[in-house]
Amino acid sequence: MSWREKGQRVRVLLLQADWYLCFGVVFLLCVLVGFAMAAMKLNNVLNDADALPIEAVAVKGERLYTEDSEIQLALQDLMERSFFSADVNQVQDALEALPWVYQASVRREWPAKLKIYLVEQKPVAHWNGDAWLNIYGEVFDAPVKEGIPNLPFLTGPEAQGKSVLTTYQQLGELLRINGFNLQSLSLSPRHAWHAELNNGIKLELGREDKMARIQRFIHVYPQLEQQGKQVATVDLRYDTGLAVGWDDAQKRAVN
Repeated sequence: MSWREKGQRVRVLLLQADWYLCFGVVFLLCVLVGFAMAAMKLNNVLNDADALPIEAVAVKGERLYTEDSEIQLALQDLMERSFFSADVNQVQDALEALPWVYQASVRREWPAKLKIYLVEQKPVAHWNGDAWLNIYGEVFDAPVKEGIPNLPFLTGPEAQGKSVLTTYQQLGELLRINGFNLQSLSLSPRHAWHAELNNGIKLELGREDKMARIQRFIHVYPQLEQQGKQVATVDLRYDTGLAVGWDDAQKRAVN
């Protein structure tokens, strides 16, 4: 085929081409490229902390033990990001990692504000020396803070915090309405209960019938007071009686 014939064939193909379709495809490609470039530019702007900074953080919720400096430290990385690029879930996790924070909620407020609501832990007892129990019987670790009220001391196996707290509340209420104050309660690895009142009297309750044994102590205590000696311990692990330990180390059995 000569060059002249090739040229004629090309002209025929060009005349037969659907130019509307070709221009349509080219236009579509230009639009897609334009959208892609605009999306990239928008993404850069949204993630630019200088262009769209977080201008304010509002923290609400009653706080007794969590200081402003702790919150500021937890939000330090957040403040280096833009309003849109800040990960709300990550912020929430950082706040809930603070020792005295029980729950945190975070939401954006247009145009450049974050609103944070904090719920603090509410301690109801010391647990195993250096930990705490909250109102739900959950164990948490946190430093001692000023303003924490005098709380009972509870001890027991690590997984038994809720059970020990429930028992403390039941026994404590029975003792309270009868003029006593339960100061500490412990559960041994063998599931035996030991209690101490705020007047220093120690009660051995054993593993069963805790409420009945406390009631027996309440009933007998007026007789013990008449002995004229300070009660040190009362062993209630008997079916019908109890054993008393006095401060002078003398022991008597009361039946």
